[in-house]
Amino acid sequence: MDGHGVDRERSSLLTRRLSLLIGALVLAAAGTAHADDDPDVGAGKCQVIKFCVGVGVDDETGGKGTQTGSQGSSGSKTQCKLTKVNPKPPANHPVWNGADPKKSDLYFRACTDGGDGFVVVPQGQPAPQVDPQELAQRAVDSMTLLGPDIASPRGAGKYTVGVPTWMWVNQSATTFGPNTASASAGGITVTATAKVSKIVWQMGDGASVTCNGPGTPYQASEGMAQSPNCGHVYSKSSAGARSGKYPVTATSTWTIDWQGGGAAGQLTEIRQTNVQVAIGELQVVR
Repeated sequence: MDGHGVDRERSSLLTRRLSLLIGALVLAAAGTAHADDDPDVGAGKCQVIKFCVGVGVDDETGGKGTQTGSQGSSGSKTQCKLTKVNPKPPANHPVWNGADPKKSDLYFRACTDGGDGFVVVPQGQPAPQVDPQELAQRAVDSMTLLGPDIASPRGAGKYTVGVPTWMWVNQSATTFGPNTASASAGGITVTATAKVSKIVWQMGDGASVTCNGPGTPYQASEGMAQSPNCGHVYSKSSAGARSGKYPVTATSTWTIDWQGGGAAGQLTEIRQTNVQVAIGELQVVR
């Protein structure tokens, strides 16, 4: 399939998605209509409630999808379509998010990656040609999000079979969060806040440990106790591993919440850090 065929297929997909989502919107908002209302069915009118979305009224706008990978490599291009809501929903409808319907227009945004939502625009101004999600990604790209800043285990540390290994990371805006940035274009400003939601440790011996926080720093007073929230016990030395050390990989998942341009959503970024760790055996002196 050539590029034109792909574009036609995406456009067709958006039209189908809009039809389905609009139908769901009508059913979900049915509670806003009174029992004694009997709206006509015809051009520009909807059954059940007194507003509907006209498909294909406005232009399409493209944007980037969620970025994943060790360096946040770009995913496939997301295509979005903005459609004006006409007639407008009631002033007390939650889609307005506090905006005044008399001074605002409402658009519905449907995207091929499922990033759907409503966009409120000051009345008389053109619909935004920049996808808020694309601006959110620009904000994320400006944050310089990095992999975990591993404090333990360290490459120069000494660790022993059967002795609990405590894992933890140093926290900063670029290695753990929170990290906040904004991006603007076309009269729209989107603000994104990123924070690491989990770190998955591949310990090099086949074990995997998921930690939902930065981990707890070890204190000498803990003795042989295991970490309360992020630890591992090696059962075999690393003597047989390449270079005599286990390759430990810490993979952080950054969860980014963003809002702006009358929309909101969530993005995910993945980052990794590697360290080589030597695990020795306890020597018995006789």
